[in-house]
Amino acid sequence: MRRFDWRGLTALLLGVVLVMGGLPFLKGGFYIGKHEGDTLHLADIVLRMAAGEWPHLDFMTPIGLMATAPIALFVKAGWGFGHAIFLAQLLVALVLLVPTVWVSARRVEPLTGRAAAWAYGALVMVLCLALVHGEAEISISVSMHYNRWAWAIAFLIVPLVVLDRSGEPTVTGRRLDGMLIGAGMAALVLIKMTYAVALFPGLLIGLIARRWWAEVAFAVIAGLVVLGIVTAFSGPAFWLAYLHDLAIVSASEVRPMPGKDFGMIAAAPAYLGGTIALFALVIFLRQAGRDAAGVALLFLAPAFLYITYQNYGNDPQWLALAALIGLGLRPAAGLVNGFGWDLRKAMGLSAVALVCFGLPSALNLAYSPLRHLAQPTDKTRPLLSNLPQHGDVLTEQGRIYKVTQTVTADGPGAPFALYRPLAGARDIAVLNGESLPECETGGGFAAWFETLARDLDGAGYAGKRIFVADLFTQLWMYGPFEPIKGAAPWYYGGLPGIEHADYVLVPECPLYEKARYGTLKSLKDGNYVLTEERRTPLYRLMRLATQP
Repeated sequence: MRRFDWRGLTALLLGVVLVMGGLPFLKGGFYIGKHEGDTLHLADIVLRMAAGEWPHLDFMTPIGLMATAPIALFVKAGWGFGHAIFLAQLLVALVLLVPTVWVSARRVEPLTGRAAAWAYGALVMVLCLALVHGEAEISISVSMHYNRWAWAIAFLIVPLVVLDRSGEPTVTGRRLDGMLIGAGMAALVLIKMTYAVALFPGLLIGLIARRWWAEVAFAVIAGLVVLGIVTAFSGPAFWLAYLHDLAIVSASEVRPMPGKDFGMIAAAPAYLGGTIALFALVIFLRQAGRDAAGVALLFLAPAFLYITYQNYGNDPQWLALAALIGLGLRPAAGLVNGFGWDLRKAMGLSAVALVCFGLPSALNLAYSPLRHLAQPTDKTRPLLSNLPQHGDVLTEQGRIYKVTQTVTADGPGAPFALYRPLAGARDIAVLNGESLPECETGGGFAAWFETLARDLDGAGYAGKRIFVADLFTQLWMYGPFEPIKGAAPWYYGGLPGIEHADYVLVPECPLYEKARYGTLKSLKDGNYVLTEERRTPLYRLMRLATQP
């Protein structure tokens, strides 16, 4: 058997890290082209963590600690928000580089060959360092970076379970495999719980089916060590708060799912080809006598689909991973199934199909730093306009200063009121018995928050803790206001942090109507008294009290 070229693969991966991780610094800032709201959400979390707050304990979020801690680490060290993102991505890639070489040596190259192994390793680094979340739309974005990081970890631990070992395993090798699986699963828990919960059954069943008890034991030990270290710093209450946040989001009526429903993810025209190829692999594995790998992939298949369903954009990043499994588990030539198909060729064709389905997203990820380097900068402005130290995240000024509003045109007295009964029931926000306008504000985040902050500051509300009845609550980053302990940077439901608020700001035309409706409904259900103190064309400021 050809000797594994660890030096060559390491050099390749370091080259990918150097190019993809280094190019963004040449631009002098992070120039995003979409998802400004998601970027505000991320900045809110990162700046709070850099100031010493803990997610779940000090503010509500379903995103795990390690999804944002690397960025917060560099912000705390004095870097601007944009450069902290670049450095965090580099850190994640370097941390995963050695495990990537290990998995390639232990599983991938002996089964698939050097070219496939090197492509696999490069893709893991790409997932760490890309400047877009995926899909085929090319605009630069930091949104959902944690999904990419979680997929990179999944690309490491899944092959360790599903693919066959190369040669006679050593005791040390088996222990290291188990430790990597356990640490990887713990990292997924701390990045985004969806990945850990979805992948756990398939990985456990795969290990048990192969009777790899040493790997199971050391996976449990490593996972508990990682989680124990976090508990030592955060305290046991961290986990209860994390579960509480996840429970709120899972029951949310504001945003019950981030994209298409699960059935469409599995069977809609855009996804069906990949689903067919995936389950064809499961069948071919069974026909080839690879029962342990087949049952593991059978339970991982719905996990892949569920993770895709839970991620905004519904981008099936698992396609390349499934292709790797198909290539790595091909039987020897000449083995045929009941239809007379050569199973080696059949699995190879399934893998090629999966690669083709996943290629647009992979290419979009891979050359996103080059696109970022070519971004025009002459008409850009900082997204965090009131925080000059974090002015290195910029976007096209028209996107954050052009404000549009969408107004319902079938209300009482409107031209299309006749058709309102046919349009379906809708939730109307009511404040102290008065129905609020049915409209939404689109885009113009900087203009929106700057205007609110300037007006409130001029009216004497500087230093107050103002709960915003809307999807985004980043008012404190645009003016002299205090962040609210326990509040959610992105509204999912309930009234997180309301007990620490002085006022509630109710927009006349919110960024998201469902969030305003949900907030006001929760306030009413909680017997809160809202006394109007200030009214402008943009908002109503309500003093907050509870009924005696």
